Amino acid sequence: METIKSMWDFFQNEILGMNWLNKIIKNLLESLGLDTSSRVGNSMLFFLYDTVKIMVLLGILVLLISYIQSYFPPERTKRILEGLHGIRANIIAALLGTVTPFCSCSSIPIFIGFTNAGLPLGVTFSFLISSPMVDLGSLVLLTSIFGGKVALVYVLLGLVIAVAGGTVIEKLHLEHQIRDFNKSDHVPDVPQESLCFKDRVKYAWETAKITVKGVTPYILAGVAIGAVIHNWIPETLIIKILGKGNPLGILIAVPAGIPMYADIFGTIPVAEALLSKGAQLGVVLSFMMAVTTLSLPSVIMLKKAVKPKLLLIFAVICTLGIIFVGYFFNAFQYLFL
Repeated sequence: METIKSMWDFFQNEILGMNWLNKIIKNLLESLGLDTSSRVGNSMLFFLYDTVKIMVLLGILVLLISYIQSYFPPERTKRILEGLHGIRANIIAALLGTVTPFCSCSSIPIFIGFTNAGLPLGVTFSFLISSPMVDLGSLVLLTSIFGGKVALVYVLLGLVIAVAGGTVIEKLHLEHQIRDFNKSDHVPDVPQESLCFKDRVKYAWETAKITVKGVTPYILAGVAIGAVIHNWIPETLIIKILGKGNPLGILIAVPAGIPMYADIFGTIPVAEALLSKGAQLGVVLSFMMAVTTLSLPSVIMLKKAVKPKLLLIFAVICTLGIIFVGYFFNAFQYLFL
């Protein structure tokens, strides 16, 4: 058992966490005469290390996930879901959401295609909630920062929110709240299952390049914010606002995340810095969920697809779910960290 634990720690710290990279960058900066124990030096270390680490992980993950995604184009996903009903369909839709694009804005067009195709409303919302909130990339990246237990429970709770949210929306019979679209619109597609290995690799490579290029500005912004929080904002201030002494920290973090727009790769550095400064784990994770699921640009885009009543219900369900996740992790933080 001890051997397995040692192997896991090595994988988490050196492969996913890339601690060796931190040492290399630190030695390089110090060889250039920069004191990495100073605020400026440590900010530079944080920025370079987190940027390189996240970009490397992002490139590898998007490449792998895009290859998997080539087996699940929207048309095929629609066919899978058409034969299912009830909570089983919601569960499958939530799971399929884990192999789709990394932000809600890129998932909404697929959601629109699903509704146009006549899939049950609850099923489409389970997909819409799951897609930005939890994916295979988030599982790996969260593991690299917070550990395997946190990552696994985060993903499981995100899937629970997606299934529960879709089920509630289905029971409310809100089909009339979907805006009318041009019915000639079809579900955007990706390579079909008949493609050969070489074609799938090419598709994965092209998707990875487009995705990395699109999210790089958000990653750089997130790492820069994380560096500022990590080295320039007093720890006492973070603890006072988001630490154990303030039970309302989650209620502050969730609305604070809504005006932002980023995927999980851009929010990870901010979350990492907040946690290192004394913010509670639940506060940090609820902030991440709010950014990826309820960001203002995503809500504005979704408003074009659904009417105000359904949009409000969607936002309320997601918000309540995120708050629950936050307080859950706060209550059991001692088990995870």
